[in-house]
This record gives sequence, structure tokens and C-alpha cells, in this order.
Amino acid sequence: MSAPGRTHVKICGLTSPEQALACVEAGASAIGVNLVASSPRRVDIAGARAIARAVGGRALVVGVVANLDVDAMRRLREEAELGCLQLHGDEPPEALVTLLPHAYKVLRIATAEDVARAGAYPGEHVMVDARVSGALGGTGRSFDWSLVVGLARARKLTLAGGLTAENVEAAVRQVGPFAVDVASGVEVPGVPGTKDLERVRSFMAAVARADHVSV
Repeated sequence: MSAPGRTHVKICGLTSPEQALACVEAGASAIGVNLVASSPRRVDIAGARAIARAVGGRALVVGVVANLDVDAMRRLREEAELGCLQLHGDEPPEALVTLLPHAYKVLRIATAEDVARAGAYPGEHVMVDARVSGALGGTGRSFDWSLVVGLARARKLTLAGGLTAENVEAAVRQVGPFAVDVASGVEVPGVPGTKDLERVRSFMAAVARADHVSV
């Protein structure tokens, strides 16, 4: 169970500087921009850079990438002026090594064996998302949070996968993550990349309630 303290919130899949700033003003610690070609929330390098410049130093801007070589990831991070990369594909541990400390790996979780793979990846931070066949992430699907409670004790864990204002309080209490990540759970229904700011604020309020529960 989580102890009182601040759980960081990353709002992912932002597509405009205006919405990114609104999420930061609502309390987000990090903003995610998706640069994966297959994503419905994809932005190009210029769009990601515009968001990064608008946010400035007020929050960490994270670029979501998948299955790029190390040189391409470095160039993208520099050109888009990103603070960090989120490796969401099938990247090997050695690819992450060369990008630290400004990168972390996402593990797609369905079983305890999936969780065990975290040990192969270096760095303080790791992110977990639901493993859904044929999808890299952003599916709005959840998984068994009990699988990653131990991982959250060992690493700075970001919990993702089907989080909403209705379930994130329970997730934070059970797992005690360093951060939570949300994309579809705070969007206008059926409009990927467009955030509903009322949903964002409700999500932030639910995380804050969990942070102030002592158990």
C-alpha cells in the first residue's frame, strides 16, 4: 500500500501546445508526445518541439518512440528538444544503456514473467502498461496491478494501462507507484489526442486523494 506523498502524473498523447499547457496548469509533472507512426496521437518533430517550447521548464516533456535505432532516437530527442524518451517497442537493454539517464523502457505486462524482464533493463525508472496483442500501448486496457507491487518497491515505477479518474485512486493505493500515466482515460471520447480538461482535473484530484490516505 502507498504511503502519503506525491505521486507524479504524466499526461500522454498531447497534440497541441495549448492543451499541454492546460495539463501542466492542472498539475501534471510530465507531458508525453507520441512520435510513433502508427499511433492515432502521433505528432511530427515540429509539433513535438512546439509543445516542448510551450511547456518550457514547467514539466518534463517525454517523447514516445518505438523500435528506432539509437542514433535515430538521439537525433529525435535533440531535434524535438525533448527532456526524455520513452521506449515503447521491442528495444533491447543495450539500446537503453546508451541513452541513460534521459530514457526509460516500457514493459507490457500480462504475467509475472513479463514483470521479471524489468531486471534486464538498467536505470532508475521503468514504466508498465497492459500487454495487448498487436498494440504497443494507448489501448485503454488495464492489467493485474498486484503483479507490479514488488517492482514499484525496487524501481521508480510509472503505472499505465486503462487508468481513469474512477480507478486511479485504487491503483495508487495498491501499487504505490512513483508516477501514473494516462492518455485515453482523460480524452474526449472517440477523439484520440484531444484531452477533456474536466477529466484531467478529475484524474488529478483522484491521485491527490490517494496521496493523502494513510494506511
